[in-house]
Amino acid sequence: MGTGRWRKPLLLLSALVLSAKLGHFQRWEGFQEKPMSKKNMNSTLTFFIQSYNNASNDTYSYRVQKLIRSQMQLTTGVEYIVTVKIGRTKCKRNDSSSSSCPLQSKKLRKSLICESLIYTVPWINYFQLWNNSCVEAEHAGRDLG
Repeated sequence: MGTGRWRKPLLLLSALVLSAKLGHFQRWEGFQEKPMSKKNMNSTLTFFIQSYNNASNDTYSYRVQKLIRSQMQLTTGVEYIVTVKIGRTKCKRNDSSSSSCPLQSKKLRKSLICESLIYTVPWINYFQLWNNSCVEAEHAGRDLG
């Protein structure tokens, strides 16, 4: 039972401590409340609303009315948690001009508050919607209160 069997673990531990001291391990900060750049915001929200409209069973398309909150985290790309208010428009879902459509009025009016996790690699224009949850805006007020 010599000291030889402790030699490798001690060397590994020493290397890990030295690497940590020298800053070789990247520290993930987690999600932080930081404003998106105008360019990233526009492309991320455009991707989000297109994804939402493609998955929706509604006859009409929706558009983003307001960005409520944005959090970001740097990973291999950028992860955003965005909270947005979206509204039903007067345009049908297959209409390509839905971003400029006026909102519905009166009985067809509908607004949702959506919280989404979007992964993006902006420098190659890659987006992926990892999670999305929406509630009617009238009900969200009680939950967000």
